[in-house]
Amino acid sequence: MILDEIRACINGVNVSWQKHSLQRMFERDISRQEVKIAILNGIIIEEYREDYPFPSILLADVLGEKPLHVVVSYDAENAKCYVITAYEPDEQHFEEDLMTRKKDEK
Repeated sequence: MILDEIRACINGVNVSWQKHSLQRMFERDISRQEVKIAILNGIIIEEYREDYPFPSILLADVLGEKPLHVVVSYDAENAKCYVITAYEPDEQHFEEDLMTRKKDEK
């Protein structure tokens, strides 16, 4: 399962923080530690198997009262994961549970 491999990368520090993700995290006041926790404890709410160059997943977690989504991809050949972005979901794009994307958002 891709999530097990991604979690192993996070625990083994074989993770690449993309420049875009770090910029967005800074703008959104989201720390690397919060992203790591979300990856380690979150659940997969969407899978993007056709993403290029590596398949990715959207994880959801709640840290205290702060909901957090993280998109992360996995390079199986090099056993490395890439944090693509992280954000706090909102009800404009997601249902009240903040895990189900609204039908008109796909």
